[in-house]
Amino acid sequence: MTDSPNPEQNHLLAALPDPLKPEIFGALKPVELELGEVLYESDQPITLVYFPTNCIVSLLYVTRDGASAEISVIGNEGLVGISVALGGNSTPNRAVVQSAGFAYQMPVTVLRRQFDTCVELRMLTLRYTLALITQMSQTAVCNRHHSIDQQLCRWLLLALDRVPGNQLEMTQGLIANMLGVRREGVTEAAGKLQKLGAIRYKRGHIEVLDRSRLEALCCECYDAVKRETERLALQTKQAPTPIGPAPAPKELQ
Repeated sequence: MTDSPNPEQNHLLAALPDPLKPEIFGALKPVELELGEVLYESDQPITLVYFPTNCIVSLLYVTRDGASAEISVIGNEGLVGISVALGGNSTPNRAVVQSAGFAYQMPVTVLRRQFDTCVELRMLTLRYTLALITQMSQTAVCNRHHSIDQQLCRWLLLALDRVPGNQLEMTQGLIANMLGVRREGVTEAAGKLQKLGAIRYKRGHIEVLDRSRLEALCCECYDAVKRETERLALQTKQAPTPIGPAPAPKELQ
């Protein structure tokens, strides 16, 4: 984590029109996030939001008995704390750093002010929310209907899309918590992928050797999420349509 962060590394921030960047970038503070760091606890007030650059944050639902399952992953494509922009003050999920790295921090009060006054930021944020909803719903389908092997492939591919390079620092125990399965299941699935030459795993370090093999072994859930995310990302490159009253018919003007 020696590379200096840059707001342009976050896709939402990079998609902002250039005239708006100085004001919004001026409200950002770079922070280094460590593996396993908890950014939010469920139902606790949120005062800061995060725009990841090269880190990954997982949203987890934690049950009363302490079991957990991942709802979604957020990396340089998005924003951690989206609920506050949409009117909430907290989230029912825990936000945990899944892969260490940098992010940009912004006070909730600033985000809300910009969300209310900046049409471009509002439209970008709403499009990102659609992509996040797709990921959440597809994760629920995957956890219910697909094997641990397929879930692990999906999880690895989503993580690879959000970090530079092909290496991840992640223990099997943490992966098991993310997927909501037993550690033994992850150990067995990782062993299969290693024998097939798709990954190399050693002491919490995962190196992806053959991404195409992971994609071939994965279920359709990864592709569904990737397609929707890319579709909405393409829309962010277009000029947002201002929100306002529709023009009156010509005969009434």
